[in-house]
Amino acid sequence: MGGSRRSPPADPGPADPGPAGSGSAGRLRSAVAAALAAALPGGGTAAVALSGGRDSIALLDAAVASAQGARVRVVAIHVDHGLSANAGRWSAFCADTCAALGVELAIRRVQVARRPRASLEALARDARHAALGDAARECAASAVLLAHHADDQAETLLLQLLRGGGPRGLAAMPAAQAVDGILWLRPFLGLPRADIDACVTELGLAFVEDESNAQPAHRRNALRLRVVPALREIAPGYPLTLVRAAGLQADAALLADDLARIDAQGAREGPGLDRAALAALPAPRARNLLRWFLRSRGLPAPSAARLAEMLRQFRAADASPTLCIAHAGSEVSLHRGRVIVHDPPPPPYARDWTGEPAIVLPHGRLLFTPEAGAGIAEHHLGGAPTSICSGRPGERLQLPGRRLRRAVADLLREAGVPHWEREALPRVYCGPQLAAVATLGVDAAFAAAAGESGLAPDWQPAARGTASGSRRSGVDVL
Repeated sequence: MGGSRRSPPADPGPADPGPAGSGSAGRLRSAVAAALAAALPGGGTAAVALSGGRDSIALLDAAVASAQGARVRVVAIHVDHGLSANAGRWSAFCADTCAALGVELAIRRVQVARRPRASLEALARDARHAALGDAARECAASAVLLAHHADDQAETLLLQLLRGGGPRGLAAMPAAQAVDGILWLRPFLGLPRADIDACVTELGLAFVEDESNAQPAHRRNALRLRVVPALREIAPGYPLTLVRAAGLQADAALLADDLARIDAQGAREGPGLDRAALAALPAPRARNLLRWFLRSRGLPAPSAARLAEMLRQFRAADASPTLCIAHAGSEVSLHRGRVIVHDPPPPPYARDWTGEPAIVLPHGRLLFTPEAGAGIAEHHLGGAPTSICSGRPGERLQLPGRRLRRAVADLLREAGVPHWEREALPRVYCGPQLAAVATLGVDAAFAAAAGESGLAPDWQPAARGTASGSRRSGVDVL
């Protein structure tokens, strides 16, 4: 288990079929050549995701053969998760294989941090994708070739069916997908695993076996080992019939997105979605629009039950103006009749200020800009300990030119500050007294007079997503 294997050649000396020759090897090479020609018409660098297994070895062979004369430089990337006792052998095998072919190899070792209730397969997949993307950028590769084939595509569709997926999920894996400046290519999606097996035998290619592929504890493996053989018996066209079905679902998903964009023309307002326009749509179109809107903001689609509940609350005539629903590490809230996606507010915070020009907070930076006759008078800032903190109960502020001292919560609401930002906005306290609230103003008792030296607080919030972590790009690397 875990060692390298070499399939015996079909005859003592198989001829090289070339980039577009006949036989299984020729079909694989033609598929890769077509993908590279479409993706890199002017040439460039393409990286092969190389595990050392049968599929990726066949892909590397096809890429090297197809790149000849096409002004394409081929490199390989191997990701070592360290999850198998044989991982070191696989890395060494990939290094030897690439050295024999004269192909540059980048090896990335990653640690898969286990999390409660999280699939180890999914965690390893995410780590692998991130490592492949980083290595591709370091190698100046604008395209990454993945060895997924028609059997993988059919299994992905079946798994999505078992999860209750809609058209987007049932579309399975795209043949080409641009994410973060890299084009991810799957040139073998239209070819069955049998073609890869035949190619490996035809060319006598060595490869390694991953022992985890035989473990039925993984859902995909269980499907492959127990269900697929029965499907092959009752549906001789398997897997290509399911590949065609995935293509039809991809068309349906594109049409659903087009309809969402049409509906969004009357409902989209800035970064948000008009609640009244969403409520006026028929339920299927409203679901489609909200699902599309969440995805456009970098979030995964919620389950059908959760989506229905979100719609029920947002479409209700008596919806609370401070309605907030947590989803996938973000929050979806109502603000002035719009549905808006935003980061969760940070927990309460407090920082001592000793004269620095900027204070870094969990959700942005508070700058202090020297200005004459504006901001907080400097003598106040030097006369008592100064702190920067989040909101406190019962705060009141008297803005310059106003007669009354009013509740900060009321002032922020009237100023149009979204409810999820109000408590998190930085406050400046001089001793026990509230001197200023970022974006709102300076208390009249602390404001610099005309010609007096002052420091004006300038709040610079962090870009959305930097506080709660980056969003997953959506490239599904098996």
